[in-house]
Amino acid sequence: MNAQKTGPATTQAAAPAAATAAPSTSTSTSSRKAWIKKTPVEIVLEQIGKQEAKVAEMRKELAREERELSKLQQAKKVLEA
Repeated sequence: MNAQKTGPATTQAAAPAAATAAPSTSTSTSSRKAWIKKTPVEIVLEQIGKQEAKVAEMRKELAREERELSKLQQAKKVLEA
């Protein structure tokens, strides 16, 4: 019996929330840029650019890790001596 009472109350509470959500959706749609279809060449060039950026970031990370390893190896030499 409790389930029947909470069901309509939940529906009524959800209705005003949905009504307030609808205007904000239309507002955000109007502020968006128009969608421009990309050619396959543009898509591939974009993927290449993203991959180059990813590799550059990984190289920076690798260089940082190698410096850290070098420091640790020097500390190991000091401890062994």
